[in-house]
Amino acid sequence: MLSARSLFQEIVDHDDSFQLFCSIAASGEAQGGWENARIAALVPDGMRDLAPKITRHGADEDKHGRIFHALLRRRGLEAVPVPPETDYTMLLERRGIGLAHDKLRRQEALSEEDIVVYLAHSRVTEQRAADQMEMLVRYFGDHPVVGRAIHMISNDEDNHLAYCHEELLRLARAGHGRTIQRVLRESALAEIAVYRDVSLAVMDHMGRLLHWPAPKAALLAAGIRAMYAYERFSGWHRMVDLRMPERRNALGGAPVTAAEFA
Repeated sequence: MLSARSLFQEIVDHDDSFQLFCSIAASGEAQGGWENARIAALVPDGMRDLAPKITRHGADEDKHGRIFHALLRRRGLEAVPVPPETDYTMLLERRGIGLAHDKLRRQEALSEEDIVVYLAHSRVTEQRAADQMEMLVRYFGDHPVVGRAIHMISNDEDNHLAYCHEELLRLARAGHGRTIQRVLRESALAEIAVYRDVSLAVMDHMGRLLHWPAPKAALLAAGIRAMYAYERFSGWHRMVDLRMPERRNALGGAPVTAAEFA
């Protein structure tokens, strides 16, 4: 029977597919770490209280990248180049979602609206990350190879999502509500399309590495497109609502390290 559990088990059990999976994940986390570090350095003076939390967010992303590299080393594998069609962050940037990398490379302070855009974009992408990690914890939280890593990353993603909710609600009360709602909607609609395209590309690469028969590959692609249709119709709404999280000040404490992985 084809299921998320059996699919991921197949990817983890095969060196080449596991190598590609961890390489894609590590690359995405490293990009997130760099972006957050640059944003923290460029926060405008009136919002400097956010800088430590943004720095913490970036440090968590860097940590996740190290974890995926450590999982590769445990298998005696090295990271491989990430196919551009699987680069989620780059594809989102090309659609104008989030803060452009050329802006982050400058030494000019960001505006308050830039920070609002960053947080709204992050609220959408962190929802995706938290949902994915929740699924992996449910199916593979007790896995002897990846279980501990999944639990640690999942906890961090929940913290990141809580932080985005709390800070966006604070900024909405400060008068940024219209901008927040506009950016949330734009980001969500772009994200679900990029996620569909990246998922199709990743499954195409995995299918070739694992020699999937054509009917299996076609069924997986149909499932990805069906999920996109659902998200485009109504599912994207879960990515734009704002509510006060149970985890308050989620990025205000001491970070959890990953010395056992790095």
